[in-house]
Amino acid sequence: MPQEDEVDRIVTAWGRERDDLDFAPLEVFSRVDRLARHLDRARRAAFDASGVEPWEFDVLSALRRAGEPYELSPKTLLQQTLVSSGTMTNRVDRLAARGLVSRRTDPKDGRGILVALTGAGRTAVDTAIADLLEAERSILDEVSGPEQGQLSGLLRRLILGLGD
Repeated sequence: MPQEDEVDRIVTAWGRERDDLDFAPLEVFSRVDRLARHLDRARRAAFDASGVEPWEFDVLSALRRAGEPYELSPKTLLQQTLVSSGTMTNRVDRLAARGLVSRRTDPKDGRGILVALTGAGRTAVDTAIADLLEAERSILDEVSGPEQGQLSGLLRRLILGLGD
């Protein structure tokens, strides 16, 4: 028999008190919530080890994923990171001050700018993603490769059903 976790104990206690309710959603989402907390701690530790903040990683990784020459317009960065224009301006300013990104005029539109990943920014984001994947892999240690694929598929279906 599988080991009992805290969610099992919570659901059992609720079941005693409210046997008229189906606690299946609680069993799923309480575990997702607990997993999210473990993931958040692992991500923070990975980013701390890499010397980047989570918000910095979001911007730097968007630029890195763009491929050579690792630059995007602020509008594209906004779309990929889901923050406001003012927030993005602040973030780019702070990343530029740290030497992780630079700005240049967009050659296709002299009025626009492009935000580009610097060598230091590329090193920072490459280190951060490697540390992040190592941390996330350790969380998944108890789940086999095929089970990870199944779990990923189920979560994808759930997220797509929510319109994300």
